[in-house]
Amino acid sequence: MAVRINKEDALNYHSKGRPGKIEVVPTKDTKTQRDLALAYSPGVAEPCLEIAADQEKVYSYTAKGNLVGVISNGTAVLGLGDIGPEAAKPVMEGKGILFKIFADIDVFDIELNTKSIDEFVAAVKALEPTFGGINLEDIKAPECFEIETQLKRALSIPVMHDDQHGTAIISGAALLNALELQGKKIEEAIVVVSGAGASALSCAQLYISLGVRKENLLMIDRSGVIRKDRKKIDQYKAPFATARDVRTLEEALVGADVFLGLSKGNIVSKEMVKSMAPFPIIFALANPDPEITYDDARDARSDAIIATGRSDFPNQVNNALGFPFIFRGALDVRAKEINEAMKLAAVQALAELARKPVPDIVNMAYNEKNIVFGKDYIIPKLIDPRLISAVSPAVAKAAISSGVARTTINDWDAYTMQLTKRLGRDEAIVRVMVNKAKRDPRRVVFAEADNFKILKAAQVVKDEGIARPILLGSESKIKSIIKENGLELPDVKIIDPNSPQFDSLREEYGTWLFDRRKRKGLTLYEAKKLMRERNYFGSMMVLSGEADALISGLTRNYAQTIRPALQVIGTEEGTRKVAGMYILLTRRGPVFFADCSVNVNPTSEDLVEITALTAKAVQNLNIQPRIAMVSYSNFGSTRGEEPETVSRAVAMLKEKYPGMIVDGEMQANFAFDLELLRDNYPFCELVNGGANTLIFPNLSSANISYKLMQSVAAAEAIGPVLLGLKRPVHILQLGSSVREIINMVTIAVVDAQSKDK
Repeated sequence: MAVRINKEDALNYHSKGRPGKIEVVPTKDTKTQRDLALAYSPGVAEPCLEIAADQEKVYSYTAKGNLVGVISNGTAVLGLGDIGPEAAKPVMEGKGILFKIFADIDVFDIELNTKSIDEFVAAVKALEPTFGGINLEDIKAPECFEIETQLKRALSIPVMHDDQHGTAIISGAALLNALELQGKKIEEAIVVVSGAGASALSCAQLYISLGVRKENLLMIDRSGVIRKDRKKIDQYKAPFATARDVRTLEEALVGADVFLGLSKGNIVSKEMVKSMAPFPIIFALANPDPEITYDDARDARSDAIIATGRSDFPNQVNNALGFPFIFRGALDVRAKEINEAMKLAAVQALAELARKPVPDIVNMAYNEKNIVFGKDYIIPKLIDPRLISAVSPAVAKAAISSGVARTTINDWDAYTMQLTKRLGRDEAIVRVMVNKAKRDPRRVVFAEADNFKILKAAQVVKDEGIARPILLGSESKIKSIIKENGLELPDVKIIDPNSPQFDSLREEYGTWLFDRRKRKGLTLYEAKKLMRERNYFGSMMVLSGEADALISGLTRNYAQTIRPALQVIGTEEGTRKVAGMYILLTRRGPVFFADCSVNVNPTSEDLVEITALTAKAVQNLNIQPRIAMVSYSNFGSTRGEEPETVSRAVAMLKEKYPGMIVDGEMQANFAFDLELLRDNYPFCELVNGGANTLIFPNLSSANISYKLMQSVAAAEAIGPVLLGLKRPVHILQLGSSVREIINMVTIAVVDAQSKDK
């Protein structure tokens, strides 16, 4: 399902807090006078003198080697056209974010106020000392061709116009795999290209480099098929002019093996697709509307392999699969340019990666048991964590072998490991959870629907296909809030447990609760009365199967919210306890804290159960739990009731779960400082990888720790994730933001999917 973006949300996202999306962050200490003296005067003179004597040392003493300039003049911005350099800046900042999160490359975005080729080239040439590479972006054709050509000739750092080459590289990989699956030879394939802009021309050229014969390629622009007898053909289109007697797209597609669309939406009919050769390949890449919809193409030809530029259908051709990893490899060997060999290496690496077994984290995100190479999977998924370690080394090797690298890499295994460690998995885990939720959205009850933030979150999860909201509360009040705030929640079910309309359901639920709690002091009258409370009513909806999960707690304290869930739903089979886990998104990746919200002073037996529940939850996110049982003592270094309770729990866990990676008791800093751990406690099970999961000895220490991480370390917290209930009920922090509510709904949907299994 395509993401639906509200105008106000988009504007708020870019303007809220610090305007824009990026900032500069120091990478060295700047706390003391000595630090500042080293960072600037007089200490900075030393690296300046070293670089003056040997310019190559700029890579050793500055950020140049990991810095890319994303440069545009705003003449061809997305589908918006020539909107100017200022209006292009949000896009360039966004491109910088993609460089950072996918390849750990820093970016300065630069918007130039010129449409002159000479002025643009001169400005970028003058910036060469600053950057390790240049990414040209959103420059209209044909100027973009000349700008890139001149800059590649003039500069000794990598230059790439992603609008030209990005789509070519990704679709080239898709083409190789699609041809293999369809049993066609590339040198025999008839290829029709709809569009003759920068991207289409680059795709055509790369396809020829991959083996497509020039005489087998037909290109169509606004005037029809580009033919040799056309009176005026510019220098960029001329190489693709044909002598074939075809003039229209419809004629060109008859008997064609491959259609590549980089033009505009809805220009290809079912009949045109039916006229293609057996087992056709259809890449309809116009955005947001493809040349022919995926459904229409599939309906017309069941034997086709289809790709689009959209994320809601198989085989998305997305430039982000390429440019971050291509620049990563180029920068790491200080390449002078990104040449044809490096682009072809990226194509082959992407194609080969799609043929390999898919990691569990990708399968989980798409709610599949096993994604395999085939008609619906011809290129890797953007969330595949192997992209950086597959594409970047291939590009780096091609740079070295083609003679454009200034440095070499001797230990490729170590380099691959370094690439993998560059990226924390904080953002990745959120993307995985969202993708998994969207594959099988569930019915989520919002118990506090008479609140703007809840309703806003409900709209977002509905629009994005994460969940199907059910709103509990006064219908008139809910509709009033929706109207006052311009929200859009048509056709969403609203239930008021106090309305006469639901008297019979309330009676039924009350009787059901009485049967469950009649020997625990609850009368039938009290049970029916409790059904007027939304947390009880919502919990009963989940238990009865009328809903899949419940979200509550935004305006009520934790005890008021968890009690109904425990009384109505109860714990999982074989589980005595429930526990609360937080996911802390940090620069080093996700860290899991438990128990932060339920058990005040757990016994050793309680800690064993809390740990088992937490480990299961972490495994459900396809992450191997590495568990530190923390205290104020290290392996008996200090005696006391608390560390002894933790130590007993560790011994019990090792006996009950021999395969679990768990150790303690230990101080929290030792769990993450591997050098400290190796020097002092080399026997610890965590010595080779550190911890990603902390189990605390009591509620006080856990709660204080996660809130300090959230407030002081600026870690984003998702939680508390309630563990151990039969059915999903998740409790918000008091005053949660809309983003935090959305995260919890996503967790609830993934939890419901897991429990159904």
